[in-house]
Amino acid sequence: MSSVRRPLLTATAAGTLLCALWFVPSANASQGTPARTGTSESTATHVTQQAKALSEATSEATGDATRLADTGSPDTTPYVIGGTLFLAVGAGFVVYSVRRERLEF
Repeated sequence: MSSVRRPLLTATAAGTLLCALWFVPSANASQGTPARTGTSESTATHVTQQAKALSEATSEATGDATRLADTGSPDTTPYVIGGTLFLAVGAGFVVYSVRRERLEF
């Protein structure tokens, strides 16, 4: 490998790593406001009762005894696009290295 291509490959690897890390979700563990010191048991109890009533009404309406939590679905579009992009980049690197090996650069 020539010394001219080495910085280019290093920069490409660093850029690829930064792009991959961009898709890692952040935890955001710190809050801008202080945490609440007191808990509201009546609110939690009220929400639990509402969820139970909704679950029972849904199971009676559908005739199904299955009880699953309705948590919604996260938007996975950026992860699918990012994963596909990096899969394509990795496949490109494999093709490039096989091509170089066969042509013996």
